[in-house]
Amino acid sequence: ANTRRNLQAMAPKETTIEYRIMAVLVDNEPGVLARVIGLFSGRGYNIESLTVTVVDRDKGLSRINVVTSGTPMVLAQIKAQLDRLVPVHEVRDLTKEGPYIERELALVKVRSTGEKRVECLRIADIFKAEVVDAGLDHFVFQVHHRSDKIDRFIDLMTSLGSIEIARTGVVAMARGPEILHGRQGPQS
Repeated sequence: ANTRRNLQAMAPKETTIEYRIMAVLVDNEPGVLARVIGLFSGRGYNIESLTVTVVDRDKGLSRINVVTSGTPMVLAQIKAQLDRLVPVHEVRDLTKEGPYIERELALVKVRSTGEKRVECLRIADIFKAEVVDAGLDHFVFQVHHRSDKIDRFIDLMTSLGSIEIARTGVVAMARGPEILHGRQGPQS
């Protein structure tokens, strides 16, 4: 009986796949994004969303928001390996560290006619999507929200006609006063 318990304890535990949003503060210089992407591709890690923008021109800093998924062990490895890249100043696992704000923008073109057009407008109103282009046989909606809400909007629109989608990718930020890389603005 003891041997059976020991074998069960040594058996691999069920692994769960988790979704993570990481914010990475990096030097804004050529090749940095390629190094970050190379870290993911070289180890077979998946990138579900990637956004990059300059956040401080004077200090030459950019922010990368990367959405990835994996087992807790793989996600810990990703964070640790990002931390070791030379142009990286700070890595924050927003999903794990606490409450955060996530947004994404999507443009969704829907080709439909008749009653389905009315239904498109009704659904758009529910999701607070804005009509940014319209014709007799199509609408282009702009919708911004969490990724899961955008996914739901797209699913509903797909049932109403042919669609084309352009998405920005996730941008995210921790809630509260803490600032990435500890820089703070003027105090009041």
